[in-house]
Amino acid sequence: MKISTKGRYALRMLLDLAEHQGDGYVALKDIAERQGISKKYLEQIVPMFNKSDILRTNRGFQGGYRLARPPYQCTVGEILRLTEGSLSPIACLDHEPIECERAAECITLPMWRGLKKVINEYLDGVTLQDLLDNAHGGGDFSI
Repeated sequence: MKISTKGRYALRMLLDLAEHQGDGYVALKDIAERQGISKKYLEQIVPMFNKSDILRTNRGFQGGYRLARPPYQCTVGEILRLTEGSLSPIACLDHEPIECERAAECITLPMWRGLKKVINEYLDGVTLQDLLDNAHGGGDFSI
């Protein structure tokens, strides 16, 4: 599994909003500047969060973006699923029930299911707040 630039930048954008949540609504240009990401690229990421309860938008003067929930309630797993789609290590695990014609006799399927479970549980256990706390405290993330 490889996380795309879109997923990584979305995470950086939301972390920036988490860090600046006391500033009210934050303009994309400010996030782009601080994160070294083009504003145009961020504009492509924002619509991925339109139907989620992660990002709040305000138009007009003093408009911009802010987190809709506190950072401790936003997991890396949900953010990456919105940007990447599935976090499955193999395509056949993207659908339930599994549509692969070989699923019944696939001896590797349980291993792939286990890997998917570990990936999802790990990423669902890390919040934006955990990342911020780690950045300021110098810890690390271990499985």
